[in-house]
Amino acid sequence: MAATHSMLQERIQVAQELLKRVDQLCARQVRDVEGRAKLCSKLRAELKFLTKVEAGKVLIKESHLQSTNLTHLKAIVESAESLEMVVSVLHVFAYEDAGGTKQTLVVDVVANGGHTWVKAIGRKAEALHNIWQGRGQYGDKSVVEQAEDFLQASRQQPVQYSNPHIIFAFYNGVSSPMADRLREIGISVRGDIVAVNLVMAEEEGSEEEEGEGANKEGMERCYEEEEREGKAAEDEEDVENFVEEEDDAEDVEHTRVDRDTIVASLAFPTGVKVDVCRRANLDITTLITYVSSLSHGHCRLAFKEQVLTEQAAQERQDKVLPRLQEFMAGKELYACQSAVNDFRVILDTLGGPGEKARADELLRRLRVVPDQPSERTQRLTASSKVNPRSLMIFGTGDTLRAVTMTANSGFVRAAANQGVRYSVFIHQPRALTEGKEWRATPI
Repeated sequence: MAATHSMLQERIQVAQELLKRVDQLCARQVRDVEGRAKLCSKLRAELKFLTKVEAGKVLIKESHLQSTNLTHLKAIVESAESLEMVVSVLHVFAYEDAGGTKQTLVVDVVANGGHTWVKAIGRKAEALHNIWQGRGQYGDKSVVEQAEDFLQASRQQPVQYSNPHIIFAFYNGVSSPMADRLREIGISVRGDIVAVNLVMAEEEGSEEEEGEGANKEGMERCYEEEEREGKAAEDEEDVENFVEEEDDAEDVEHTRVDRDTIVASLAFPTGVKVDVCRRANLDITTLITYVSSLSHGHCRLAFKEQVLTEQAAQERQDKVLPRLQEFMAGKELYACQSAVNDFRVILDTLGGPGEKARADELLRRLRVVPDQPSERTQRLTASSKVNPRSLMIFGTGDTLRAVTMTANSGFVRAAANQGVRYSVFIHQPRALTEGKEWRATPI
């Protein structure tokens, strides 16, 4: 009993620490990680369940504490901590399977700006191997089958015109044959790869395998209570379901995982080579921002126009030009004719001498191409956000297979709502201000 209480206290402490680590993760990424609230909700649900066990309101076996849902959640947090540019956790992607049926898939961690998908796996190597060999419960999907789903979904979710790289991270080991199969189909494997042995054994239900169930019935009761209180964790379906072996006494020949023999240990950082798109398509907002006097040091001013004063304050806090230059470095730069024509009109009307000189220099670096909107762009329905000029600019970038640089996030969202997602680099806007500096107040 004392051992159970000690283990329970340890699990509660782990849940509390993981909640803190999720907040620290967002701070390290210098951005809000999408799905953070969902992950925290799951951790709080787990913590609440463990607290009820501690209070004697839910009865579970000691073995169940060894493999609670906390194992999977901890693996997600550790994976996110090991990667750069994490944009989301527990992200749900929609895709069509090989038969054309619409499906959804939960990616535990999306990192490297979207180029890397990670599935974090906390289940033991033995259980994973048994399911793969067909000795799991009816309906259990093996890790290899899940990997095939990931590959199918990734092919339909390109990032900068390349498919996301998929990593399966095993935090309780993976058998060598399974690891080999995953790598054969294009999955990167992280974690301890362990040996297997061919043995004659008597199939028996074991307390350890039963513990893999993590007292699912008790967890379901906990989640049902939370749903009634309006606090249930989202997407319960992605919580790990564990295997309970049937108690069939039968001599069979099979492979048994040898956890003491580690064949290889592959850890983060992953060293994933990301296929970065080497073409950038500049829209009007980017052309203006690049040459703006605000972007070139003249931001310690309060303008008569409130929007310009706000942009100046933003620039003092977060300089936009270095980000643009970093993204453009080493890329072929394009702009469509519509963007350049309208940019010149705006420049002639509002631009100061310094802004016009910078514009001439920038345009000499660009390759100006005719408007050539992609087929999918032409299928978009016009609206206040989806106007003809934006269709020409973003559609041409799509045809060029270039990343469109823009401050026009409204069009990007509106197009996504119609099912067209563009490869974009979004930045803060800056207006042409040189001609209005004479009546601005220095700060």
